[in-house]
Amino acid sequence: MKLLAFDTSTEVLSIAVLHDDEVWQHTSAGGPKASTTLIPALLALLAQAQLKLHELDALAFGCGPGSFTGLRTACAVVQGLAFGANRPVLPVDTLLAVAEEARVQHGVHQVVAAIDARMDEIYTGRYTWDGQQWLAHGDYSLVRPEALDVPAGWTLAGNAVAAYGERLPARSTADVLALPSAAAMLRLAPALLAAGGAVPASEALPLYIRDKVAQTTAERLAIKQAAAEALAATESAKP
Repeated sequence: MKLLAFDTSTEVLSIAVLHDDEVWQHTSAGGPKASTTLIPALLALLAQAQLKLHELDALAFGCGPGSFTGLRTACAVVQGLAFGANRPVLPVDTLLAVAEEARVQHGVHQVVAAIDARMDEIYTGRYTWDGQQWLAHGDYSLVRPEALDVPAGWTLAGNAVAAYGERLPARSTADVLALPSAAAMLRLAPALLAAGGAVPASEALPLYIRDKVAQTTAERLAIKQAAAEALAATESAKP
């Protein structure tokens, strides 16, 4: 398969490209910088993999939950790229990507994925690996650090420990640091595509758990510019 994946849902910008079973990766600072650095970085990675946007089978992106600005940026960029290159989009659950990263890096199969939601809260979801695929247990939750529930024998993975430390309830197993990496999204992509998870560019939408949080004028301008640059990038990349 030929796939591009990227995630801007946390403070880390993660990009990966799959081409003929080989993976190219890029990791750098995300957050407010993502809207200006994402497109040049992903185009550079595609060039390393000797791929054009229109040659991709799909474009995968971390759809959330996560940073509001990061998710809006990711959606704007993936919509612009996919529309210009006429390619399908694969939204990937960022908490599922956390669980997948924890599995590969630490060998855990029962995961409570938890990432910092800011505003003194945590996004969390539960997943188990059956040897072939991940199974979600219930829906996502938005909880205070003190209310995070980690069943006995399950592993807490994500960046919530780094953010909230001793405020989290006692756990029976060791915690692991895992972020929703683009490489994890590439590993998840084949099963998600086979299950019909791909959507047209116009349906690449962010997954929000919180109610609406206002954007600043600067955020709106940055996201609009990111979408315009993504579309321009596909036009210039066409043969």
